[in-house]
Amino acid sequence: MNDASEGGGRPGEGPWTLRDYALIADGERGALVDPRGSIVWMCAPAWHDGAVFAALLGGPGTYRVSPGDPWNVWGGYYEDGTLVRVSRWTVGDAVVSCREALAAPADPERLVLLRQIRAVRGEARVRVDLDVRADYGRHPMTDPHHDGRAWRARSGPLRIRFTGADEARPGPDGGLHAELRVPEGGARDLVLELGDGTDGTGPDARALWRRTEDWWARAVPDCEDTAAPRDTRMAYAVLNGLTGSRDGMVAAVTTSLPERADTGRDYDYRYAWIRDQCYAGIAVAAHGPHPLLEHAVRFVSERLLDDGTHLRPAYTVGGAPVPPERSLPLPGYPGGSDRIGNRAGGQFQLDVFGEALQLFAAAARHDLLDARAAKAARIAADAVAERWEEPDAGLWELETRWWTHSRLSCVVGLRDLARALGTPAAAGWSSLADRVLDVTRARCLHPDGHWQRAADDTGVEAALLLALARGAVPARDPSLRDTRAAVARRLAVDGYVHRFRHGDRPLGDAEGAFLLCGFTMAMAARAEGEETEAVRWFERSRSACGPTGLFAEEYDVAQRQLRGNLPQAFVHAQLLECSVRLGPATAGW
Repeated sequence: MNDASEGGGRPGEGPWTLRDYALIADGERGALVDPRGSIVWMCAPAWHDGAVFAALLGGPGTYRVSPGDPWNVWGGYYEDGTLVRVSRWTVGDAVVSCREALAAPADPERLVLLRQIRAVRGEARVRVDLDVRADYGRHPMTDPHHDGRAWRARSGPLRIRFTGADEARPGPDGGLHAELRVPEGGARDLVLELGDGTDGTGPDARALWRRTEDWWARAVPDCEDTAAPRDTRMAYAVLNGLTGSRDGMVAAVTTSLPERADTGRDYDYRYAWIRDQCYAGIAVAAHGPHPLLEHAVRFVSERLLDDGTHLRPAYTVGGAPVPPERSLPLPGYPGGSDRIGNRAGGQFQLDVFGEALQLFAAAARHDLLDARAAKAARIAADAVAERWEEPDAGLWELETRWWTHSRLSCVVGLRDLARALGTPAAAGWSSLADRVLDVTRARCLHPDGHWQRAADDTGVEAALLLALARGAVPARDPSLRDTRAAVARRLAVDGYVHRFRHGDRPLGDAEGAFLLCGFTMAMAARAEGEETEAVRWFERSRSACGPTGLFAEEYDVAQRQLRGNLPQAFVHAQLLECSVRLGPATAGW
């Protein structure tokens, strides 16, 4: 297997900080692009399949389009409300850009990656390097040949067709390499196809771009009635880009990016978590009956109908079990590892039933709860009735305990569903919610007045704020105020919120601030009627991204860096919901 210099950029170049990577995605898979113009991570044909470009983890494979002169300044932007990315470089007296996207609507078995080189000012001299290495580098590119219309090759089971660079030549590494020139004001389209269906006359780049633009225009609402319209559109675009035709939404594009260097907390998030799917659906429902809500309802419904009270916390995007963890022979991102698979797929997490109930109630309010979803909702309610007293792994997938957050999430879900459906079963759901709340209050309300983490843990937990914000207790209940005050006092640093304390270690030593918790703090303040404070927490958390506008799971406050896998779906979901709740259209919420 080649070393990182063969899979990333020029020899001696290492990875960038996470804040500098951009994402392109089509719902079936995604790719990270670095400021050099290299695609450093992409799995094919689907999210959890082997990577064909693995430089992010120090592996082989890359697709690079960058100025031939390394003395350049980079920048870029997203076309508003899309994941169409424009990379841009100033090179001497010239300006070069590369517009890039995964073509949509996507084919689950075949990806089409579009890149358009533009000579914005002066002549563009661009280097192109393509080296596809399927299954994390196990399969080199073989038999590269030009058939008169396009370059063709194979990498393991994947067929490759590459058009737009006829002058490319195979190199000793087996990849294709070219030096292209584009006159001022001109453009050059490159189209890379991987998978099945690469026969025929070849792609029409202009038609592919037009279809992709139309797809994004239909998918993302304008969000002008929210607190931060452009960032909210970006959050919606990210969630849309992570959600495929089989309705599953991956939690993140990447695997094994470290939460903290060399701590062993590096996980594979290329799967669909029920909780994250519910967060996204609830956030979208707060704004309107948009398609992502229907995707979430269908995915969660089918998993409940299949697995009932033994619902798994996570599945592949197609609904299959998550594979067990294993390691790859890759160096890993600095400070991280090369782990794939996830052990959380087999845990019992009670809160996912509560989140599912909240999702179904949100769908019912938009008249989007069909017969199958209504049946799934009853299954979820029955699961709460059957299992709410059992210890579970909880939101953070830790040791099995009697976690407070899990119970309060179920209280919210049962009440929401009872109000939304008003069926004969509603009274029973409301009574069950009251019982769960009474027992949880007796076991988990600290003598100081705040909700504690678990029945046997008196510590403060920021995750509780979400259930409290959504109505686990009335807005005037002093436990909401006391819990939020305790979180702000003990878990906040410089306006960013950590999830809990790790023993006696200082905040920021064990892990970064959790951006999800910053947005839930804002919603809790909003629920309490503290409008100005809610906006302050929202704006502070919204600032914790890099120049691309993507959010990871955590934020290192001291170093102002992103930590963990990228982009993290549930952070974008909470930004979206928080922006909706703080917007003018929901002033009475």
